[in-house]
Amino acid sequence: MSNLKNFLTSKVFFKQVAIALGIIVVVIFLLLQWLSWTTNHGEQVQVPDLAKKTVEKASEELDNLGLEAVVLDTVEFNAKFPPYTIVEQDPLAKVNVKDGRKVYVKVNAGGYSAIKVPDLVQKTYRLALPMLKNAGLEEGTKTYVPYLAKDVVLEMKQNGKTLKAGDKVQKASKIDLVLGDGKTGYQEAEGTQDSTSETPEN
Repeated sequence: MSNLKNFLTSKVFFKQVAIALGIIVVVIFLLLQWLSWTTNHGEQVQVPDLAKKTVEKASEELDNLGLEAVVLDTVEFNAKFPPYTIVEQDPLAKVNVKDGRKVYVKVNAGGYSAIKVPDLVQKTYRLALPMLKNAGLEEGTKTYVPYLAKDVVLEMKQNGKTLKAGDKVQKASKIDLVLGDGKTGYQEAEGTQDSTSETPEN
């Protein structure tokens, strides 16, 4: 027992304990460094703004940053963005992410889709306008022609061509409307009144 007690209190024992503790500290430090390297701990990349960029250009830019572009879908055409360019992204621009993160994007369509022209003929202008907009079309020029009923749609036109209900045009197209001016009846009545008020010459 005395030999063990002497050993535990000797300089040799304390030296060996110190060496063992030093080895443990070094091993733990190296293990943490290895884990940090393998998991990219602390390494983050700022996601760039990909709006209005083609998928090819965005993929190249992300690849240079260690990120990956993934196309989710092609969305309905948005005139604020060039055709076939990115309109949405996730994560958003300027968000910090880990190296290797996937960036999901949605791409603008190449142009407006074709839609059917609603039946506006013999509808009042007040009723026809919301029908036109609900169909995804825009109001063009208004032209008035002699007709008994005022503001009733008589024709629908595009670039001078008369359209029928069901004809297909591009979404957001402008449709010109030919409306009645409501003056025909008035003019006829006025003409009749004038003719009856004339006094025959003697």
